[in-house]
Amino acid sequence: MLAAGVPMIGRMSNGEHRRVEVFAMGGTIAMTADATGGATVALTVEQLIAGVPGLAESGITVGVRDFRRVPGASVSLPDVVELSRAIHTARAEGAHGIVVTQGTDTIEETSFLLDLYHQGDEPVVVTGAMRNPSLAGPDGPANLLGAIVTAAHPATAGLGALVVFADEIHAARRVRKTHSMNIDTFKSPNGGPIGYVVEGVPIVHNHLPHRLNVPPPTIETLPKVGIIPIALGDEGELLEGIESKVDALVIAAMGVGHVPDRLVPRLEELAAGMPVVLASRTAAGPVLRKTYGFAGSERDLNARGLMPAGYLDPYKVRVLLIAALAAQADRARIAAAVAVAGGYAEPENWPWP
Repeated sequence: MLAAGVPMIGRMSNGEHRRVEVFAMGGTIAMTADATGGATVALTVEQLIAGVPGLAESGITVGVRDFRRVPGASVSLPDVVELSRAIHTARAEGAHGIVVTQGTDTIEETSFLLDLYHQGDEPVVVTGAMRNPSLAGPDGPANLLGAIVTAAHPATAGLGALVVFADEIHAARRVRKTHSMNIDTFKSPNGGPIGYVVEGVPIVHNHLPHRLNVPPPTIETLPKVGIIPIALGDEGELLEGIESKVDALVIAAMGVGHVPDRLVPRLEELAAGMPVVLASRTAAGPVLRKTYGFAGSERDLNARGLMPAGYLDPYKVRVLLIAALAAQADRARIAAAVAVAGGYAEPENWPWP
């Protein structure tokens, strides 16, 4: 294992040929302006690859697969499950790495679900673009080149799913989309990027201390998990009847895990009937467990059966709940998974091998 803070620069040996499979899902990176001036998905994966300067000189063999052609917001959970299976097949066929291109709206979620399902050493690198090819300064070609060289390089073997954007390499478990327009939108508020692409070479400075894997779905219909944000003056209207619509619930609470005291009885009632996880609506930092003790505090809610999400944001913990429920995990396994992924329990407590 590499010590945190020590750069890991992999060197491909002379004559070593690396093969990367690129799965195209659509998104801004594959969009062009239509007759009305609005951007729509139009480019094939072959066209995307052809528009990447420097790729031919990299020596990397690139295979291409038009997997989906949809905006990022329209990617579905079954799409990602099917993609994870296709990635498994590509690995078995000898790919040294995988690249997924898709819309940025859902990259932080799809990359984490792919990470949970990915058990191989071959890196899975997700990327996209904020500026489509019809605009000045499109960022797609640079992001795609960075993703391909990262997926091909031995330095990233064993790191799971990654997101490469603006020459930064992020762990899927940490990465967030932080700005609606900026081309450097993807950040990792809790820990920062794990590395950078420098002169066409991925340099890894640190990495997560352990991988987390969940078995693939064992049920045909994926579970439904809701997210309810808590706001000033919230009376809990959205909580009414929610148990008939979802299999689990994420509460995007204030600060370190606080809600108005008037919501506490209803949340306790919900937590008695299904998994309810307490996350923070803030962009960084953990949900606490024992600092505050007032009604509606994190200590109060934990005692009433809500599970603290730790460093997992509401969107990440929702993905984890979906994966765990799809593997038919019971409440004890779900609680253990949330605790480990959120940073409150040791890796050996992870409920799956």
